[in-house]
Amino acid sequence: MRKLVAGKLHGIHVTEANLNYHGSITLDPDHCEQAGILPMEFVEIWNKNSGERISTYVILGERGSRCCVLNGAAARTCQPGDQVIICNSIYLEESNLTVLKPKVLTFDANNNVMDRLSYSVSIDANASYRFEILDDTFAPLSIPHLVSGVS
Repeated sequence: MRKLVAGKLHGIHVTEANLNYHGSITLDPDHCEQAGILPMEFVEIWNKNSGERISTYVILGERGSRCCVLNGAAARTCQPGDQVIICNSIYLEESNLTVLKPKVLTFDANNNVMDRLSYSVSIDANASYRFEILDDTFAPLSIPHLVSGVS
């Protein structure tokens, strides 16, 4: 089993840091549903401003609020306005890698979704992995990166 990306909120902005609350991250249910992030699921959070990396669990905020609130001890790692990446993961057998299509959302400064992307891995004729970033219509966005050697 390998730990793989299952979904990602890329570049969402912190709207609040609430030290006097139970530890967690509060997110808009609309964003979570689109990226496949579940309530109470553990996520990793990477602060693009400071480089800080933490893990906590998700609670759902008000639908449509575009909130991203770090609570409790997590509030010490981010400031309102910081851009963060929030990523959930899944354990999967490597043989199922090509079936996995993680959903990735990107955001503007007001936490409106700008892009809906998917990651896709396939195996080419040379038995090398091929990685693609697809838009919401599954059309390739850029030249794929090749990683040799299927293990």
